[in-house]
Amino acid sequence: MQNQKASVALIISTYNWPEALELVLKSVAQQTDMPDEIIIADDGSSQLTADVIEGCRTRYQLPVTHIWHEDKGFRKSRILNKAVKEVKSAYIIEIDGDIILDSNFVEDHRNAAKQGFFVQGSRAMLSEGKSKEILRTREITFSIFSKGLYSRFNALRLPFMKWLFIFDPSNPYHIKGCNLAFWKKDYIAVNGYFNNFEGWGGEDYEFGARLLHSGVQRRRLKMAALCYHIYHKINSRANSAQNDVIYKRTLADKSSWCNDGYAQV
Repeated sequence: MQNQKASVALIISTYNWPEALELVLKSVAQQTDMPDEIIIADDGSSQLTADVIEGCRTRYQLPVTHIWHEDKGFRKSRILNKAVKEVKSAYIIEIDGDIILDSNFVEDHRNAAKQGFFVQGSRAMLSEGKSKEILRTREITFSIFSKGLYSRFNALRLPFMKWLFIFDPSNPYHIKGCNLAFWKKDYIAVNGYFNNFEGWGGEDYEFGARLLHSGVQRRRLKMAALCYHIYHKINSRANSAQNDVIYKRTLADKSSWCNDGYAQV
């Protein structure tokens, strides 16, 4: 039975990997508890991605909204802010376009939603060989026993035990936007992601730090809301030092607001 505690939007960020996005959307279509909205935050992909989205919208009858802006480099923060502008639901689950969802993923996140908290989920990692296999076969059923799986413990679903694993809730460093859930009102209160992040790295840490500084507490969800990361080559780290300066300034100032974020897009 669907948990009616909160209406849920699933935001999927993507950039020019339509083959992976198609598998992600296939996993969304297999959810035991469908999100109320699905929004693709597209950081400037080509028409191939739009074609995949339209095909999945038709094939799986998914309520997908495609938010796109021009490709001017890695501007994930800005496109996420634009995507959240379109959200009508109270609660948001954010994933990346290379994250395949367990069929109970949305159900587990909806059950974990609690006012005053945001939730960091975990992910299991698929090997390069396994990733090539699923991109070829389109087979996306996994378990803790599947071959080609790293971080295997993160593929174990025992939701009744999920709160036995407690991590430091005050440390934002390991917050990752590939499996993150939060209330839209809390997102707006800290002005969302900081648009000045360009290039890979740090935008999710910095956003999480401002949530913590604003008084929203962090929960780490284990053994529930499982997902599987498709292998890809490491993104360019060219801007990581500059982005780290922004993050460290937020920590030093204990900032809970950014001056160029959700409200400015």
